Amino acid sequence: MKYAALTGISPSVIAELKSGKARTLELNSAHNIITLTETAPGECIFVTSVNEEDLSPGDPGIMVDLLALNISMRRIEVANPFFFEERERMAARIKVQFRGMTIARDVEGRKWGDPTKVEIIRSACYRAG
Repeated sequence: MKYAALTGISPSVIAELKSGKARTLELNSAHNIITLTETAPGECIFVTSVNEEDLSPGDPGIMVDLLALNISMRRIEVANPFFFEERERMAARIKVQFRGMTIARDVEGRKWGDPTKVEIIRSACYRAG
């Protein structure tokens, strides 16, 4: 089975997720937002600190349950006496909870605009929670 993959996540965030408590993350990277557009709450997601372009079979990560998902556009305005600047920034806020450790078996979605998906090696040990 293929799972959505969030890449380039800080090792300290992954370590905190391993504690088992549900956490809310805000993601700004375009490739992770594109991947999240094809997911829904209730699904399981692969999370790794490896960058998207370096992700390959055998790379470690964790599986998390997606509890909530919100993708939104934010407007940022900067004004001073000489100019007025307006920008928009897309961000995804997700609430996830640790499920277990895993390893990527196969990776797909390496073209720009495609969601990153991985096939995983299922863990033989599970966390009771």
